[in-house]
Amino acid sequence: MAVYLGIDIGTSGTKTLAVEESGKILAASTVEYPLYSPKPGWSEQDPEDWWQATINSVKQVLKLAKVKKEDVKGLGLSGQMHGSVFLDKKQDVIRPALLWNDQRTAAECDEIESKAGGRKRLIKMVANPALTGFTAPKILWLRNNEPKNYSRVTQVLLPKDYVRFRLTGEYATEVSDASGTLLLDVKKRNWSKKLLDLLEIDSSLLPSVYESEEVSGTLHAEAAKLLGLKEGTPVVGGGGDQAAGAVGNAIVKRGVISATLGTSGVVFAHSDEVEIDPEGRVHTFCHAVRGKWHVMGVVLSAGGSLQWYRNQLGEEAVREAKKQKIDPYEIITEQAAQAEPGSEGLYFLPYLAGERTPHADPHARGAWIGLSLRHGRSHLIRSLMEGATYAMKDCLEIIKGMNVSVNEIRVSGGGARSTFWRQMQADIYGQSVCTINAEEGPAYGVALLAAAGTGAYKDVVEACNATISVVSTTKPVAKTKKSYEKLYPMYGQLYRSLKADFKSIQENL
Repeated sequence: MAVYLGIDIGTSGTKTLAVEESGKILAASTVEYPLYSPKPGWSEQDPEDWWQATINSVKQVLKLAKVKKEDVKGLGLSGQMHGSVFLDKKQDVIRPALLWNDQRTAAECDEIESKAGGRKRLIKMVANPALTGFTAPKILWLRNNEPKNYSRVTQVLLPKDYVRFRLTGEYATEVSDASGTLLLDVKKRNWSKKLLDLLEIDSSLLPSVYESEEVSGTLHAEAAKLLGLKEGTPVVGGGGDQAAGAVGNAIVKRGVISATLGTSGVVFAHSDEVEIDPEGRVHTFCHAVRGKWHVMGVVLSAGGSLQWYRNQLGEEAVREAKKQKIDPYEIITEQAAQAEPGSEGLYFLPYLAGERTPHADPHARGAWIGLSLRHGRSHLIRSLMEGATYAMKDCLEIIKGMNVSVNEIRVSGGGARSTFWRQMQADIYGQSVCTINAEEGPAYGVALLAAAGTGAYKDVVEACNATISVVSTTKPVAKTKKSYEKLYPMYGQLYRSLKADFKSIQENL
């Protein structure tokens, strides 16, 4: 029996899947770890936590699936994008990793655009603008603010690639995750010598770049012993969590896109060519499909806004859920359903951690607008969910205007598991949404990449066609769709009205 392991180094934990060649999932395990915020807007993790979670989740999966180490034919790695792991000459971690949702690098983003000759020239160079979450400004932040630490750096790795290093001893990355560093020539699928020179970053600090299904190394003896696997087991390039999740949703051909509502929200579209938004509102990255690209809009606090509500204002729902032994979100969404579409004029801006698409504004903040004595708990929740979905629609509308066809929307994440939120997405997007038989996201996608890269399939497209299919479709309700068409423009206007105020608020902190 041929088995492939998909390992996803996420923000809240590392998830490992054991998957048969047929696509059947044999077992899954998730090991969680903490996130640290030493200052407002800062977000860090200890890379050693990722490594220990990888060891433990792999061992648990092998035990649960009753898989022999000889049966494991390949490993695929996925992970949170944009994070930065700084290693010294002894290959030790210098400081905690700066994560994708860290907002400390606004000054460095300005520095990058200035050195590149402006925002438009930067986008032409690397297909994307400088955003606070990306890796390049993190490197500059270290140089500007911790020069002693920067002087010790001999290698910069992304989160999943640090785990790869611990598995194989190789410094390697792959095109989809490398795209999110801002240092990759996305068209040529390799590091941008031009931008590296302008930023005075030595290319030797960066790892070798592979295609996503290419074998990037093999397990060395020490790692194999720790994980209970066979020395020499191939490790493929894998993918950044969004590209890997897209493979797991079979977003590997033109016209099929995904809308993933997890902590963050992502609208992801496959592209056969390099399609760039001149304004830089969405990302254009290399896809995990060899020789292809993708366009991606990112909402930083989509499902995260509802999670915030549960944690801060949903204590009653949490208590009741414990009594009923159900998920608190079931109670919360039942409450939301009691309000009418549009929440009687109440809007929520889901910018709890700033925003990427379409505003690229680290100063933006969350807000309820339109509160009146009429509004109650149901309106608060429904407006919050509507706001997060409007933000997803922002991404969708930009992609539609970029010569990228949108024939089918596949929804996933927590927003897809909720019948209520699926219907809301169909109504706000204005077209049908569907779910598929695979719900395990990035870990599943990189298991398929491992299968393709080690010869079980000729390529990742064949792997997806053999294992993934649509299982349900939700159509928009005509009346509700029409209501949201009228309400959506005001959502965008509210940000424009408050943009300057958001900045002033941050400056006065």
